[in-house]
Amino acid sequence: MALLEVKDLKTFFRTKHGTVKAVNGVSYAVETGKTLGVVGESGSGKTVSAMSILQLLDANGYIENGSITFNGRELTDLPLKEMYKIRGNDISVIFQEPMTSLNPVFTVERQISEPFMIHQGLSKKQAAARVIDMLKDVRIPNPEVVTKQYPHQLSGGMRQRVMIAMALACKPRILIADEPSTALDVTIQAQILKLMNDLQEEKGTSILFITHDLGVICQMADDVAVMYCGQVVEMAPARTIFGHSKYLHPYTEGLLVSVPRLDTPVTQRLEAIPGSVPHPLRLPEGCKFAPRCKYAQPRCLVEEPELVSISENQSIRCFYPDMEARKDGKFE
Repeated sequence: MALLEVKDLKTFFRTKHGTVKAVNGVSYAVETGKTLGVVGESGSGKTVSAMSILQLLDANGYIENGSITFNGRELTDLPLKEMYKIRGNDISVIFQEPMTSLNPVFTVERQISEPFMIHQGLSKKQAAARVIDMLKDVRIPNPEVVTKQYPHQLSGGMRQRVMIAMALACKPRILIADEPSTALDVTIQAQILKLMNDLQEEKGTSILFITHDLGVICQMADDVAVMYCGQVVEMAPARTIFGHSKYLHPYTEGLLVSVPRLDTPVTQRLEAIPGSVPHPLRLPEGCKFAPRCKYAQPRCLVEEPELVSISENQSIRCFYPDMEARKDGKFE
């Protein structure tokens, strides 16, 4: 059984203009010691689905339906008091922007000490010693000096390492990484991703990795869930999606061809997905991707496809998943 399993999750938000169905029937699973990559454009529901796991939703957000099971325990109806015991202890989060996630008025030592003192009952002195060990684990030089510093005194890469140290403080079984390298330059991004891979090998932590960058997914993930408009449109192992599979969702295909490659001729223009993600209160009928899909047929505009198993380990939400057939105009 998977360590974390999300089934038919529906997370909605009440607004004065109507109900926003940010996550509408999402299912995925995170295996022990593995990394699940959740990829998609902004507004696809990636972060909301992950924050629903720990009930970290805005005041107007709520879980309408679905199941979230962690280690055999249902989380959707768990009281907040019990959820506090899981947050940071069993399931931790690396948030997207380290500068806004770290408290600017507290030192690094103060902020990383909290999980040790709250979840493990350590004294202030014991926690301070553990903080230095954690900073060493995330490859921060001069940890004794860094513990006394404030976030504004650190670079972006150093702040992100502090966030990782804080998230891993209590040796959680699952780490939710919400676009942890987006705000970093390419060199620092590579260092952070390598660090996360190394720590996963050392500690055996499962990772739910959220990003819009397919290059990062290729490097980090064992399995991939592609999301669009609050739904999973494709679920498959990373080697299937990046390994010239016969079947592929048109949205996944569009994401792949829009990424520059070393073997792409200099004179060749990259292909872009036309249009933009529709407004959540004005979603189209039928297939949600149909208005932007170059293969869309009349059926796609009025009938919504289900997420169907195409092979033993690949599922696609499309009426025409065969890439060669749809390129040849064979829509049967």
